Amino acid sequence: MDADELLLKYQSGTRDFTGILLCEANLSRANLSQANLSQAILSITNLSGANLSEVNFSQAKLNVARLSGANLTGARLDDAVLNVANLIRADLREASLINASLIRAELMRCDLSNALLIGANLSEADLREATLRQANLEQVNLNGANLTDAILIGSNLERASLHRACVTKGDLRGANLSNSELRQVNLSKANLSGADLRGANLRWADLNGANLSGANLEQARLSGASLCGANLSGANLMNAVLIHADLTQANLINSDCTGADLTGSSLTGAKLYGVSRFDLKAEEITCDWIDLSPLGDSNQIQTFSPKEANKFFNATFPTVEISVDTRLGFEAHTILAKIYHYLQQQSSLLSQPPTLEVNSRRTVISFKIESNEQLFNVAYIAILPFRDADVTQKAIETAIKQLTPDNCGHFPVQLSNRIVQLGVEIAQQIRLLTDIKLPQSWQAEIETSTPFFLNPTRTILRSSSHQSLILHSHAYFGRSLGCYSESSESSESLNNPYLNPKPLDTETILNFIKGF
Repeated sequence: MDADELLLKYQSGTRDFTGILLCEANLSRANLSQANLSQAILSITNLSGANLSEVNFSQAKLNVARLSGANLTGARLDDAVLNVANLIRADLREASLINASLIRAELMRCDLSNALLIGANLSEADLREATLRQANLEQVNLNGANLTDAILIGSNLERASLHRACVTKGDLRGANLSNSELRQVNLSKANLSGADLRGANLRWADLNGANLSGANLEQARLSGASLCGANLSGANLMNAVLIHADLTQANLINSDCTGADLTGSSLTGAKLYGVSRFDLKAEEITCDWIDLSPLGDSNQIQTFSPKEANKFFNATFPTVEISVDTRLGFEAHTILAKIYHYLQQQSSLLSQPPTLEVNSRRTVISFKIESNEQLFNVAYIAILPFRDADVTQKAIETAIKQLTPDNCGHFPVQLSNRIVQLGVEIAQQIRLLTDIKLPQSWQAEIETSTPFFLNPTRTILRSSSHQSLILHSHAYFGRSLGCYSESSESSESLNNPYLNPKPLDTETILNFIKGF
């Protein structure tokens, strides 16, 4: 059957041309809409500008075929072979190309919006300026493909492989690239805002100048990747691997880097306002300075020596640690949870429940917080359930009163002013906290139901720079003398200097706060 005979049969109403052999034929601008050409052999056939809407090309062979400008909307090309085919400016909207082979096919400026390309092979294909809005490219092979300036907004590239592909200036807003293979991909200046890149392999990828704002990069592998000047504001980088990554002048404002591995990375000039430095792995990093201004406009620059940079990026969560000299029982646990829930409702300082470590001899209650500056205030409210609350709170008030210009005079002016200002701010916050008391009925329950809250305590502040400050340690703490009972209180006056320790040494307090 030649081309003319095919067209005559089509015009007479025939639509089934299954398995037809028609190589090198000229069917340009032909109308074959809704024809069945499954398993047809149409290699090197000219179908340029043809109307092929809703045609069934499943398992057809169209190697080196010319389909430029063809209308293939809704066409079915599942398992079809279109290697080196010319599909420039072809309309493939809503077409199905499941498991199709398009190796080195020319698809410049073609429209594949809402198309199904699951498992298709597009290795080394030319997709420059192609449109793939909402296309399903799950597990597609795009290794070595050219997607420069391509539009992939909202497309699904889950588990797709784009090894060495070029997606420069590509628009992938909201695209799903989770668990995709993106080694050595070129995504420079690409727009990946809001994209899902969870678990993606981006080792040695070029992301220079890329927009990754709000992107989800949780557990993504970015070792050796180049992210110079990339916008990662608001991105999720939890547990991401960025070993030896280049983040020079990258925008990380308000991003979540919890658990990220930045070992050996370069962070010079990075914008880090609102970024928690806690729970990071950041050994051997390169960082001369960072931008901590809210707008990333370099209004607040912090410079480092190599040693200072390592200390800054290897901080731990500031922690208020209350140790109770007895084991926590179920009844006390229930009461403690109720009290801290009540205190959280009274003050936003307790933003999350504490962690508990219980052994046969002691209970450690730890509050992790986001800011060193809140350590004293959190301790002031966290100690409230215990008999030692009054003496611990007085120790805090006394410590803060020592942050005066006279005591800070030997420090550089800028540091001295900062410490004094911090003291003023903490004191103001504490004045607001003094009105927070436990309901009177609870106090009776605490004292009669369990001795847990009457036992000696020790309150320690641990800063993000690994420094510790013992605010208060009861005289009987660790002496295994039983609970801090009414009888012991009555037998030894609280005015006894042994039970009321001297105020903390001024220099100790200043050195602790200086480490903030």
